[in-house]
Amino acid sequence: MKKRVLSGIRATGRLHLGNYLGAVKGMLELQNNSEYETLYMVADVHTITTPFKVEELRKNRREVIIDYLAAGLDPKKSVIFQQAEVNEHMELAFYFSSITTIARMQHLPTFKEKVRQYPKNTTMALLNYPILMAADILVYKAGFVPVGIDQEPHLEVTREIARKMNQLYGTDFPEPVRFATKGEYIPSLKGEGKMSKSVEGSYINLTDSLDEIRKKVRSIPTATESGGEMSLGIKALFTFAELYISSEVEKYKNEYEKGTLQFITLKDALTEAIYKELEPLQKKRKQLESDKVYVDKVIKEGAGKARAIASQTVREVRQKMGLG
Repeated sequence: MKKRVLSGIRATGRLHLGNYLGAVKGMLELQNNSEYETLYMVADVHTITTPFKVEELRKNRREVIIDYLAAGLDPKKSVIFQQAEVNEHMELAFYFSSITTIARMQHLPTFKEKVRQYPKNTTMALLNYPILMAADILVYKAGFVPVGIDQEPHLEVTREIARKMNQLYGTDFPEPVRFATKGEYIPSLKGEGKMSKSVEGSYINLTDSLDEIRKKVRSIPTATESGGEMSLGIKALFTFAELYISSEVEKYKNEYEKGTLQFITLKDALTEAIYKELEPLQKKRKQLESDKVYVDKVIKEGAGKARAIASQTVREVRQKMGLG
């Protein structure tokens, strides 16, 4: 039996380097490993748990599909779909909500953080975010989820729900584990926190030109002289160097410790390496943008494949809970 994997990215805009390194590269690695069956979604329903604009969402949910394909996700190897096209996610989330307490959801650190971020938009959808995430995973009975360490509290909720459903109703849900990837935490270009679309100036878009990337990398806060304890910005710079020019990192670190490192030299070498990896993706993306028929076909067929699995799970749950 192949190990089933599910992962997804919210439809908040075109993908950035943090999405690519932290999620998509891991997705590609798993897709190309014959031990795994991979399902990759655009988490468009999750997007409406925080304030959004309708037209932007309508556009973005398609843009993420195009980014997936441009990055190398293959609909012949993976099920690539939009969450909103598979109603079973939402139905299963409601069944799961019947065994999950409000107090458990309110105590999650991620919920508290979102309340601080959106004090006037604390909705039931936001509170139920981890329940929907549990449904996303368990509707496919996926055992592995390649997400960052910050999602571990949500995965624990998923495991709790799986255990409780199995105990109460005799279902056979797995208790999924986090699949760690090499670039699971990508720092912000500002040096604080992680790269995020919600923080202006913190990210590099996958569609950025060489000049745009150079400008952004050069903006990483460093210092007038090298040496001494590393600031957050310098640590971020070396994190990117480890990911992109690992064979040269020791040389740059030695120069830093000696106080001879010219930060501009390191930043420009990093810029070239990032653009070299993104250029083929950008070329493929332009081809996909002009092939509307193919992208529509991928979306339609992906939804059909996902529903075929999800509907069977929901049918089982209804039966076990006395609703079928």
